[in-house]
Amino acid sequence: MKDSVRTPLVRGTSVDRDWRAWLPQEQEKLFRIHVQELESNYTMFSISLNEALELRRTQRIGLSLQAVCFSSELCLLLMGSLSGLLRALYEHAKHYGTIPNAAPLDSANFQGQKSQKSARLSNLLSHVLLSHRLQFLHKVSILGEMVEDLGTDYCLCAAGLSDEASPDPARMWELVDADHYDLNTCLREAIVLLKSFLLVLPADQLGAFQQTILEQSKPRRSEAHTRLQGIHHRRMTPIAGQ
Repeated sequence: MKDSVRTPLVRGTSVDRDWRAWLPQEQEKLFRIHVQELESNYTMFSISLNEALELRRTQRIGLSLQAVCFSSELCLLLMGSLSGLLRALYEHAKHYGTIPNAAPLDSANFQGQKSQKSARLSNLLSHVLLSHRLQFLHKVSILGEMVEDLGTDYCLCAAGLSDEASPDPARMWELVDADHYDLNTCLREAIVLLKSFLLVLPADQLGAFQQTILEQSKPRRSEAHTRLQGIHHRRMTPIAGQ
């Protein structure tokens, strides 16, 4: 690990103070660029799922299945950008010794059982890991795993619905809704982490951090990608009368 020689700002006493603090101009610019990209990806994903849920509510089942399948592509887009940012935060902090604040995850902010379990583990370990740096690295790592798991679970549930192979479609709809909710929570946590990180990031490391984000955000194949590719060959045809 290469320790950072200096930091432009003193680390705040809490994440809450970090969130209210002003960023230097260049750090603020980078923050806005990446937050806007993440928010744009999330908004498209959320709108697509809401459309699918509304179509299901109005009994237009065929169209709702097409819509939820399409939402998987947007889920993967969000998952890619969010996972890339979290990996970049982890790699840069690990390499340069960056020490931002990080608050423990709260299981009450998640709906899925697996997400709640991960949040409880994060909370427990925050009391064991005395170093601020280790707390930050652990939280980023946990969030990264959660995003990958949630994104994959969402896409596989959506694929199961589109295949009309699920023995319990109602439960599958509940799961995609919960995965969407928990991905949103992970997104909010990541944005807060990014703000705290940029508060202690020296200006001369901005370029390196941006390059790490680009490298870590390159498309990666996953089980969800493979399953969706198969679905598109079979499923995406208009349904008569809808």
